[in-house]
Amino acid sequence: MAVSFDQQIEHLLRRAGFGARQDELDLYRRQSVRGAVTALIDYESIEDDVDSMIQRDGYVQVTARPGVGFQPRTVIDDARQRWLFRMVHTNRPLQEKMTLFWHNHFATAYSKIAGLIGGDAATRYLAAKPSEDPGGVRGQIEMLREHALGNFRELLVEIAKDVAMLYWLDGRTNIRARPQENFAREIMELFTTGIGHYTEADVYAAARVFTGWNLRVVGAGATARLEFFYNAVQHDPTEKVFTFAIYPNGSKTIPARPAAEGMQDGLDFIDALAAHPATGPRLARKLFQFFVSEGAEPPAGFISRVAGTYYRTHYDMKSVVREVLLSSEFWDERAYFARYSWPVEFVVRAIKDVGWRGFSVNGALAPLNNMGQSLFEPPDVNGWDAGPLWFSTGAMLARMNFAAGLTFNQRFNLATAATPRAQSPERLLAYVMEGLPTAPMDEAVVAALTDYARGTTPWTGSATQIQNRTAGLAHLIVGSPEYQLL
Repeated sequence: MAVSFDQQIEHLLRRAGFGARQDELDLYRRQSVRGAVTALIDYESIEDDVDSMIQRDGYVQVTARPGVGFQPRTVIDDARQRWLFRMVHTNRPLQEKMTLFWHNHFATAYSKIAGLIGGDAATRYLAAKPSEDPGGVRGQIEMLREHALGNFRELLVEIAKDVAMLYWLDGRTNIRARPQENFAREIMELFTTGIGHYTEADVYAAARVFTGWNLRVVGAGATARLEFFYNAVQHDPTEKVFTFAIYPNGSKTIPARPAAEGMQDGLDFIDALAAHPATGPRLARKLFQFFVSEGAEPPAGFISRVAGTYYRTHYDMKSVVREVLLSSEFWDERAYFARYSWPVEFVVRAIKDVGWRGFSVNGALAPLNNMGQSLFEPPDVNGWDAGPLWFSTGAMLARMNFAAGLTFNQRFNLATAATPRAQSPERLLAYVMEGLPTAPMDEAVVAALTDYARGTTPWTGSATQIQNRTAGLAHLIVGSPEYQLL
């Protein structure tokens, strides 16, 4: 089956973004496919002013608490609302999509951090923007957004020094007398090489590498904040021996150093992990699953090309993602609708497709939790289980219920837009299906939708009839199995 240019652009925006608003479709349809990829990747030239639109007319709403207001710096549900707002309205969709990718890759959960330092502080170190925080705190998600298509080695350094991560994986307690192994293990197992490329001895050596990578309080009063601090007194200055090469000359030993210079141990180790021959292929595999398909095995040629770009560009993720989005595998017809949507992808795409006037993203928070994905709350260090595992009976019911609630909320807006195309039930259905692209539907499913559009009474095209049928069709399509595929 031939794929049209419009279908190509829709495919690109479902994968490299969260679906598309009409203005996004209009913008990217004016470019070639390669031009659209370039525009998505080179987003730095596009102003990032989306947060300033919150609570303005014409945008999806957020819900503020009476007497308190909207506080995404310190209230986690407000931070979740702000991120959903960004996903709907950002003009840098790929930046936001990669931020979600890294949020899952470096999975860090609010609940543990809140249990240690309180909910307000946990939200601050996960979501605060420096421009809004009295102490200039940059929360983890802001750091991931800043480095979304940056250098992977630099991102590893930033995550190793991140306050939320230092709580999440206990780096703040990593001292010379009691090396803490959690971060040391996960930076190898989850963040870089993967299982099978290190030993338990490597974990212990890596824990010693990061001794002294702790926290301190700076400032006082309203400007007080925690920040990364290399504590030389708590660093183990002795040599650390690994089972894999640390340096380009093949040496597996980080030499003994004076404690004052010991932070270099961690930097050398991160350099080694970024350069490790298993890291590039592992990232290539994860990017294939995220952008192309979770069900298919990544072809060896794809892994080789993407990993090769990773090493050749010295870990430049912009070049790596460009390679992915321009690959033949990404554009293969078999890749269309070949990935299961994550709950947050489903919700944001549905809002973009159905409409948002009068709808608050706060209304998506509980449904998202029921679907199995609450932002800032991955279940463990492995992140969320993706693919068909999203679709338990309860989770699918939650998706259908969200579709019902959203389409009912938008019923008047849907009917107004549909009226010029509602000369018959069949034309109404064609209009609704055109605005809600799905994986190909079986003929029996289309026949059932047609029967629903026709109803049991003669078609008159009345306002009430159009309103009920349009919202009902949108509900059935958004809640359908076919719509759950990207």
